[in-house]
Amino acid sequence: MSKLNQTPVDGDLAHALDTRIPPTVFLLTGCVAVIGCNSLVLSPIAPEVSRSLGASVQGVMIASAAFGLGTAGSALFLARHIDRLGAWRMLRMAFAVLAFALGVSAVAPLLAVLVAAQLVAGLAAGIALPAIYTNAATVAPAGRETETVGIVLTGWTLSLVAGVSLSAVLADMLHWRAVFALVCLLAVGAFLVLAFNGRRDTLSEEPAMAPLAALRTPGLVPLLLACGAFMGSFYGVYAYVGDHLANALGRPVSANGLLTLVYGLGFGAAVLLDRPVQNLGVRNLLPFAFAFVAAVYLAILWGADSFETLLAVAFVWGLANHLGLNMLIVRLTGIAPTRRGAIMGLNSATTYIAAFAGTLAFGPVYAGFGLGATAAVAALLMLFAAIAAAR
Repeated sequence: MSKLNQTPVDGDLAHALDTRIPPTVFLLTGCVAVIGCNSLVLSPIAPEVSRSLGASVQGVMIASAAFGLGTAGSALFLARHIDRLGAWRMLRMAFAVLAFALGVSAVAPLLAVLVAAQLVAGLAAGIALPAIYTNAATVAPAGRETETVGIVLTGWTLSLVAGVSLSAVLADMLHWRAVFALVCLLAVGAFLVLAFNGRRDTLSEEPAMAPLAALRTPGLVPLLLACGAFMGSFYGVYAYVGDHLANALGRPVSANGLLTLVYGLGFGAAVLLDRPVQNLGVRNLLPFAFAFVAAVYLAILWGADSFETLLAVAFVWGLANHLGLNMLIVRLTGIAPTRRGAIMGLNSATTYIAAFAGTLAFGPVYAGFGLGATAAVAALLMLFAAIAAAR
């Protein structure tokens, strides 16, 4: 039927099809979940890994640090090729490498092999995450960008709720190697779906940018500063919540798992707010979202002596962080569409550098003054992030 003869009903149907969330978005969500699982599962199974490989728990966690280092490095130096080579192609390549690295992690005979495998997994993740966010922005229906990115971000909820919970169970029932084997199988499955999903890339004609050249993009630096403050404050507080629950409040280790679960549920529940947020306008609301996160940290400061209060605040914390992260990614991907890969690479590099710096810098504050003081510093950082985002 030609457009001239198209009936109003046909037009409404075509519009509905154009604006619905494509199934590919849920594939991207699964990809985020696989990466999130690998980045989160080592901590709860570290004691089992240490006994099996004859190393200390601190030594085992070097593998987690190697993953973060690899992610930051490749996001900074390799993700810039996404625009020239194509986000879908780079995502397929990254997941092939990720699956290989996870397989090696599952059979690692020595700690050094596990650390090296996780470094390679980080190199793959540093390409995959910017590619995922770039593809999410590309396939999002017009007017539903925030909602689309919000769905993709629920992959982190899946990894928090399912990955962290199931990893300890699998390690107890079978072996810690079964955890990495399962995540490897998930990565292989994601790679196969990516290989046959038929998506083609629209390549940029511009040459790959130098690693830091994208910083010249107008409006980018303030958003990256906001990202650094946002992520540094989160990891700086989150890293010490478990110790606070155990040593200051006398709670068992399971209490930390429950708090993480509640945080993940809040992060996932925020997807219900993404459509209203889209209608109100991301650019106008991002500073307010960061101010909301600052208020959550003040609530942690106020309720640090009560586990029940912290549990309730954890849900709101997850919800607020989802909204802030969602709006930040939508803003970043909208600055310069032909440079999305490079920009999202800088975003991922900033995230993992801030995670490392936040955990390190907040340590003396926590050791000297407790969780409340770390929450107060985090609130100040979030006010800085709100001001930077407003610019």
